[in-house]
Amino acid sequence: MKELAFNAKDFCQNLPLQPGVYRMLDAAGEVIYVGKAIELKKRVSSYFQKTNLAPRTKLMLSHVAGIETTVTRSEAEALLLENNLIKCLSPRYNILFRDDKTYPYIMLSGHDYPRLGFYRGILDKKHQYFGPFPNVGIVRESIQLLQKVFRLRTCEDSVFSNRSRPCLLYQIKRCSGACVNHVSAQAYAEDVKNAALFLYGKQTEVVNSISRKMQAAASQQAYEQAALFRDQIQALRKIREKQFVDSGKALDADIVACSAFSEGSGKPCVNLAMVRGGRHLGDKSFFPQNAAGYGPSAVVEAFLAQHYLNRSTPHLIIVGEKIHKTALQTLLTEQSGHKVMINLKPTGERRIWLEMAAENARLALKQMLNRQASQEERLQALQQALNMPGLARIECFDISHTQGEATVASCVVYDNFAMRNGEYRRFNISGITPGDDYAAMRDALTRRYQKIAEGEGKLPDLILIDGGKGQISAALEVIVELGLNESLLLGVAKGETRKPGLEQLVFPNMKKSLQLPSDHAGLHLIQQIRDEAHRFAIQGHRKRRGKARTNSSLEDIGGVGTKRRQALLERFGGLKGVLTASIEELQQTGGVSRALAEKIYKELH
Repeated sequence: MKELAFNAKDFCQNLPLQPGVYRMLDAAGEVIYVGKAIELKKRVSSYFQKTNLAPRTKLMLSHVAGIETTVTRSEAEALLLENNLIKCLSPRYNILFRDDKTYPYIMLSGHDYPRLGFYRGILDKKHQYFGPFPNVGIVRESIQLLQKVFRLRTCEDSVFSNRSRPCLLYQIKRCSGACVNHVSAQAYAEDVKNAALFLYGKQTEVVNSISRKMQAAASQQAYEQAALFRDQIQALRKIREKQFVDSGKALDADIVACSAFSEGSGKPCVNLAMVRGGRHLGDKSFFPQNAAGYGPSAVVEAFLAQHYLNRSTPHLIIVGEKIHKTALQTLLTEQSGHKVMINLKPTGERRIWLEMAAENARLALKQMLNRQASQEERLQALQQALNMPGLARIECFDISHTQGEATVASCVVYDNFAMRNGEYRRFNISGITPGDDYAAMRDALTRRYQKIAEGEGKLPDLILIDGGKGQISAALEVIVELGLNESLLLGVAKGETRKPGLEQLVFPNMKKSLQLPSDHAGLHLIQQIRDEAHRFAIQGHRKRRGKARTNSSLEDIGGVGTKRRQALLERFGGLKGVLTASIEELQQTGGVSRALAEKIYKELH
């Protein structure tokens, strides 16, 4: 180990025996590791006194040129500060988990006729929230089930307040038609109450309540109403059979398990299973960065701190590894406003849940490793085909428009054997002749690489252009002008029949193109990246085109000025509502006469 740039012995002697956080810095002043300690002096000194340090720790210490410390009042406060610093600084020797702040919830709004909806973001005390859920699909599915059973409205307030007749959801029995008073306020409130009880896990109570209403309706010979309650009960029982993981206890718990390290990859996987109201909502797998060399306990501790601090926490967290839980448990209890228990030794059914989560972690890790092996094989094959042994980072460009309208260029990034969604970019193209793809490509490449050529950012090893010789020539002009190497460029031209597998690889300043066999692993990687660029460009184009058309549809109609346009959009909840409105409904908007309503209807249809 090289000699440290500071005297560790003297430094540690002056440290206090108090809780706090320490930050290790390299010669450039960059923080490379953040840690917490119950007693700073003992913890920091241990790095320089032990001789049996792990290889990873020895490597880290060889780069340490200084240490900074912050004293805190308690271990819990140190844990909170450590977590905030790790998220802010992303030190390269700390285990890092992706900070997913956008978990979805189901919301019941606080209106007189509450709306059932999907929600992300900061929680508002005016509304009821249920979750969080591990993914969007489960939320959508749950909302559909609740619509089917309780028939609550899902429309926005602007639509709900301005309906004169029920929508299609009412016709297919997914809404009770509260917007046009087809259900009493009392009956709707009862449905909202039952939906909330169901989401809280009290399904048996809901079924019993509906059963009593069914019997009362039958005794009054209201057989159609009784049949509706019967259908609700049957649907609830099916849902309960499908989603319960225990004997009906309305329990909120998270189960956290770490994959075994015997896979030989050095890469762990943490699986999070969510149980809310006694229902298993699903699992989510996390693959941390910088985790090689750490044991499962350290990985799980890092996950718990980074995942739960500053986020809603269930009453129970079941963990499969031995961890230091006291400070974390105290901190989570304080932030949640309710007691949080971390259970390290579950028994009975809870042990079965933990085993299930551990098995899902192993399966997720195995799938990830298989995908990575496939990507490694593809990249290696492409390196050999292009004679580029150092090829690792690829950026791909595509252009999308409709007859020159709303032109958008996309740039997608492939690096370290995976698509890097967070580094994708779109470029809205303007100031060119509509439909001039070459000019659009020149504009996008200039905007992407001008700063990189000046030394800001990361230059890719290969720039893929979705197009043939014309596009490559346009791209080459930009690359040469920016002073970059032309060997970065490669065009992907579709074959004569535009059939996948017949792509031609076009090199700048070379007459002959390269055609790889249709089953070539390197070609499959190019197709994967090219198709992703195509998808991302089309998505951006459609969004831009839709926005332009939304703004212009009403603007192009004579007699509809700013105030009338705003009134129409507010009354019908947007352009889509205006498009579906009848002449009579349009006429009911303030400032719109019968003649103007007929004109608007004719122009929009």
